[in-house]
Amino acid sequence: MSKRLNVYKDQKPIYDIVMEPSFHKLAEEVSKFHLDERKICIVTDTNVAPLYLEEVKELLSRCCKKISYFVIPAGEEHKNLDTVKKIYEHLILEHFDRKDMLAALGGGVIGDMCGFTAATYLRGIDFIQIPTTLLSQVDSSIGGKTGVDFDAYKNMVGAFHMPKLVYTNLNTLLTLPEEQFSSGMGEVIKHGLIKDASYYQWLKDNQKSILKRDLSVCEDMVFRSNEIKKQVVENDPTEQGERALLNFGHTLGHAIEKLKNFTAFHGHCVGLGCIAAARICAVRGLLTDDQVKDIRDTFEEFGLPVTVDGLKWKDVYATTKNDKKMDSGVVKFILLKSIGNAYVDRTVTEEEMKKGFSQVDGSVEGERS
Repeated sequence: MSKRLNVYKDQKPIYDIVMEPSFHKLAEEVSKFHLDERKICIVTDTNVAPLYLEEVKELLSRCCKKISYFVIPAGEEHKNLDTVKKIYEHLILEHFDRKDMLAALGGGVIGDMCGFTAATYLRGIDFIQIPTTLLSQVDSSIGGKTGVDFDAYKNMVGAFHMPKLVYTNLNTLLTLPEEQFSSGMGEVIKHGLIKDASYYQWLKDNQKSILKRDLSVCEDMVFRSNEIKKQVVENDPTEQGERALLNFGHTLGHAIEKLKNFTAFHGHCVGLGCIAAARICAVRGLLTDDQVKDIRDTFEEFGLPVTVDGLKWKDVYATTKNDKKMDSGVVKFILLKSIGNAYVDRTVTEEEMKKGFSQVDGSVEGERS
């Protein structure tokens, strides 16, 4: 169950994604960075710390002179500059310098926030990703996007800062609550929809084994999603073009997430955004109604919500106008020419978006197929 992917930038290897069935090889991987006289600070949260902090701390202590840790309250509501400030203060008090390292132990919130701290503390220090959720293993830990929310706007402040290593222990999937696992599936299904129709079909064919968390099947799934994300990131590391395709489902998804005050899971909101975007594709004749229904059913069969209640369209639309994916006042919307073939569109109208949202609006029957 050991697998490795090399991530390249400008045709040079910059870090590895290592997949293992345990944390046992973590020290071996980190020792390659020659930190014998250096410090490592593990950043984690109150959900993950009781499960894995002691084991990871013991393993990393073999690779460095001093180990410290900083535990933050779990939840998206803590992903902000106030929390980053507290991490800065900890690093200053512990006398961290530019040659020391941070380690993000947790899900997407921890990875994004620890990465942003690493990108900005002393104008940049190294960090590694140790993702423990499905969403972080298949998506957020890869590619160097870091950031925090600002005044309830998702990831509005951030930086591109590549990790030195992504170490994935697949067994952490077994401790995830059902909602966390299904949230990760939102990004997994998205990968198939934007880049690989055969992978999308494979996910449907292997649904039962995936939901049972058969690790041999989950390993293949995480690896294929990593390959897709790696390829896109290598082609476009700072989102000047192709990387924007990874935002499929995120325009309306982020609006839903914000209007729900970040109480809904990110992957669930992405799934809703994907279903809405699929409806827009059908309105344009790019997908059939049957394909939209199939996409909706696939998200539902993997345990994701397919409707959202309590939101008004005018609020959803206004929120999309403040999204970081705006370009000169125009919303960059990701659509599908077909399953597995996404593109960037700058011509989606408010009326089309409204029709898309009606597909997931739980308060109306709308135009659902």
